[in-house]
Amino acid sequence: MSKISDTVHLDDILLKFSVFGRYHAVASVCLTLVNVFEIIAYNNYVFITEEVKYRCVSNSYNESNSSQHNSSVSGDCSADSCAQWVYDDPHSFVAEFYLACQEWKRTLVGSMHSFGCMLGLVIVGPLSDRLGRKTLTVTTCVLGSMLGLVRSFTSSYWLYVALEFLEAVVGDPTSSSFTLCIEMVATEKRVLYTSISGFGYTIGGIMYPLLYWLVPYWRNFLRLAYTPGLLFIFYIYLIDESPRWLLNKGKKEEAVAIIDEAAKTNKMQLEMDLNKISYEEEKGAKFSKVLLDTFKSKSLLLRFFVCSAWWIASTFVYHGLTINSIFLQGNKYVNYGLMYIVDVPVLVAVVFILKRFKRKMPLIFTFVACAVLCVAQPFVPSEHPWLSITVYLSGKLMSSFYLSITYIFTSELFPTSTRNSMHALCSSVGRIGSVIAPQMPLLMAYWSGLPAVIFGLVSLTAGMLTLLVPDTAEDSLPDTVHQAENIGKLDETEL
Repeated sequence: MSKISDTVHLDDILLKFSVFGRYHAVASVCLTLVNVFEIIAYNNYVFITEEVKYRCVSNSYNESNSSQHNSSVSGDCSADSCAQWVYDDPHSFVAEFYLACQEWKRTLVGSMHSFGCMLGLVIVGPLSDRLGRKTLTVTTCVLGSMLGLVRSFTSSYWLYVALEFLEAVVGDPTSSSFTLCIEMVATEKRVLYTSISGFGYTIGGIMYPLLYWLVPYWRNFLRLAYTPGLLFIFYIYLIDESPRWLLNKGKKEEAVAIIDEAAKTNKMQLEMDLNKISYEEEKGAKFSKVLLDTFKSKSLLLRFFVCSAWWIASTFVYHGLTINSIFLQGNKYVNYGLMYIVDVPVLVAVVFILKRFKRKMPLIFTFVACAVLCVAQPFVPSEHPWLSITVYLSGKLMSSFYLSITYIFTSELFPTSTRNSMHALCSSVGRIGSVIAPQMPLLMAYWSGLPAVIFGLVSLTAGMLTLLVPDTAEDSLPDTVHQAENIGKLDETEL
């Protein structure tokens, strides 16, 4: 059943609020902290399961005469070749779980995390559309923290892997918190507001290697990283549910109460009757039917495939370039942090770029620019290392740009009733890229520049597919499938 009033539109009300007002500022800080927590949790395995050198001490040789083996060398790793292994770092993850000559177990942790994220997104997204953005944000943060802490005490490798997978499934707040963020503000303020909270990813990305540098023992690091996450339980009182989601679920009184309280917090007077707010209600419709209606639409189905391609390219190239940063000369912790420092100008510039040039053209440009830079990088003369690094960082910069745009663009192409589900589903499919990315260095055995060329071709393909979807910059967020289908149409007068 639909209830439509031509008096007041939600975007007209939200437009009255400044993103720097007290209400939205507090919410922004809260959501930024969620992003800080999420990025550290998401990348926890990078340094925890890093390679550690070890040597064999057999029963017939003294340790001083034993040969030294790097964990990347498979020679003398047969079942009966060594009676005892000695690790350079006896307190490392590899040493405590006795993973000498079992490289696949070390790398399996990261793969299981990525697969867990894929599964989790298709679970958390629909639950967020059904139960609420705030509810899932709080739940995933707390569950993720609890599972991370339990992992720090386990002495079983397989239990650790299972907990890593389970945490990725039920402990990732990214999708629900991002959707809550974009639904809290008016159309023209979405980019600015999401970019502000997006600084949490950069802060977390820089904090992660620094914290691990200061607390190198992996069990203590997990406890340090995950204990603060338990405090997210207090978000039950600190943040509100999305008014847009509440209206879509027919909970008008709750939405009006939140908007009214926000106005009081900002000490402002809204010169409009909130009880006459217009909205599209999906009340009574089963979620499966609403999702099926979304896929029945040819235009929305096409958007799903295009958005999935964006996400695959974004995660593949972004994470691929970040992972490969460990091959750069210098301190590995500093190099990893630099990959996230590069994101700072992106978060600032994307606000102005998307406001002036809308969505499609910046996305196409950054995909193509990244493709050119990635393909060119292997051909930079080796006698100019500074130029090679500059091209490398420029490619990473472009990948950061189109990842940021992809986040926003995807959420604007689908209706409120399935927005989080579709955003999560596209992101889940996109995790294929993050699963494949760590394997790309293996191709360097054939040609050192092959990974970069593949990164470029994938970026170029995603850029060309962008031509198939409409621009959303000047449209309000659609609430129904019909409204979503009409995005970008010049003759559409009201969404």
